[in-house]
Amino acid sequence: MDEFAELLSVVCTEYNFLIITGDLNIHVGNNMDNTAKELYALMDTFGLTQHVTGPTHTQGHTLDLVISKGVDISAVDVRDLALSDHFCVFFDLETVTSVPPSYVCLKKRYINENTSAQFMEAIAMTPTLSAETVDDLLDEYNRKVCNVIDVVAPIKTKRKPNTQKTPWRRTEIMQNLKSDCRRAERKWRSTKLQIHLELYKISLRKFNDGMFKARQQYFSEIIAKNVNNSRTLFSVIEKLTTPPDQIAPELLSAGKCNEFAVYFNEKIQSIRSNIRTNQQNHKNLEQLQPLRDESTTMLEFITVNPKTIEETVQQLNPSTCCLDTIPSNLFKTVVKSIVTDLCQKINCSFQSGTVPKSLKVAAVKPLLKKRTLDASILANYRPISNLPFMAKIIEKVVFNQLSQFLTFNKIFDKFQSGFRSHHSTETALIKVINDIRLNTDSGKVSVLILLDLSAAFDTVDHTMLLHRLQTWVGLNGKVMQWFKSYLEERSYFVSIGNFESDRLLMSCGVPQGSVLGPLLFSLYMLPLGQILQNCKVDYQSYADDTTISITEPR
Repeated sequence: MDEFAELLSVVCTEYNFLIITGDLNIHVGNNMDNTAKELYALMDTFGLTQHVTGPTHTQGHTLDLVISKGVDISAVDVRDLALSDHFCVFFDLETVTSVPPSYVCLKKRYINENTSAQFMEAIAMTPTLSAETVDDLLDEYNRKVCNVIDVVAPIKTKRKPNTQKTPWRRTEIMQNLKSDCRRAERKWRSTKLQIHLELYKISLRKFNDGMFKARQQYFSEIIAKNVNNSRTLFSVIEKLTTPPDQIAPELLSAGKCNEFAVYFNEKIQSIRSNIRTNQQNHKNLEQLQPLRDESTTMLEFITVNPKTIEETVQQLNPSTCCLDTIPSNLFKTVVKSIVTDLCQKINCSFQSGTVPKSLKVAAVKPLLKKRTLDASILANYRPISNLPFMAKIIEKVVFNQLSQFLTFNKIFDKFQSGFRSHHSTETALIKVINDIRLNTDSGKVSVLILLDLSAAFDTVDHTMLLHRLQTWVGLNGKVMQWFKSYLEERSYFVSIGNFESDRLLMSCGVPQGSVLGPLLFSLYMLPLGQILQNCKVDYQSYADDTTISITEPR
């Protein structure tokens, strides 16, 4: 009751018109209930009125209340609709509100069970790629695929209800229960007999019980299938605990997109300008010696074949970007029909040491950091970057070849657990906790220093990264040329709904949302491990988070 009193003290002084509804779990119908007396005393203090007088629960209690201030409420009616053990409370009020649309307009390609076969049949009739440069090859491929997809799955605009999907409603059991309810309702409405009303209520209760069990079973099956997939589990929890994101109407404009684009860029430049560097720091870094064998180098990529491409595509999550020519989920089903073109483009990219310009563009969507934050303040948003699916395919091929080289030649920092096979946050935590326990058993005291770099991925210096790839990792030749092309002339634009900003160049940072970005960052941080080892302190890293452990006798 104290918390409710604090809430009333805030809202009653801020607003002249107020409605509070819901199950307060207070038995206001019992004059001897002390909590009910406190509630009425509070309402009297703040000038509030409670309008419900009859029972609102199957047990005869008045629990569901309608409390108002400065609002004319009339025709309060409590009805048992058999939706739950609580009754529905209806009332009339006069107010002026802006009603949001109950539907949304979607422009998308609608894929059905025949689309894949139609696409593969049509693409087989098109000529092979004939361009010579990788940029021209990609442009020719995009035109070729666009011509086919526009025929078999053209873009359509549809109006859809602005509601969450409920797949558990579509089961055969739920459809039968729904039909039973409709029949019982029609019977009652035609006869108006009390017996048919009671039968209708019984059908409603069965439907609601079935809905609860079907929803529970739906999510239980997802959790059981993904018990070792933390990403999917977190996604399920988020769907259960948070409402769907809604785009604020004031954000839907090209001007607002440009504001976001400039803000995100200036934020990174501001952080970069505050990083203190001097010539002495560079000299100190140059004195550090890479631990790799100097004769170990990676000069060129391995030529890929159709089988490798097909396996790589299946490894990727089908996260479609607005820059994709065809939806990524369709791409994965028709990859066999375009794998020759993919091989031609990727091998041309490797042989020329060039990354196509169109694959170096990122689409950025602003995401509110917390739902409770002010949506009108740019600082309350973080950028979520997405790249074309084709870019992720090429990067995944490079990632696999580079990871194999790094693992075979033991170039990875052995205390870096991020973005490596058989390493995770769990292995990092086990290492830190085990070290602390061993030191404690030895009679020593451990002091932990936790480091977290601000905008670490976004502030990576390209020149320093390329230098470390060459000297610390051993990249040279076409491989080094490819990575230089990969980092050069990257750009991004902000996309909100159907609106986009102008494109801005990225002068620093590894690409967010990319396959290679996290791996490149861990290689960028290689000197840190050697610096800490030279200082004779223990450490453990996961991406940009580093734990330094200093141990002293008691």
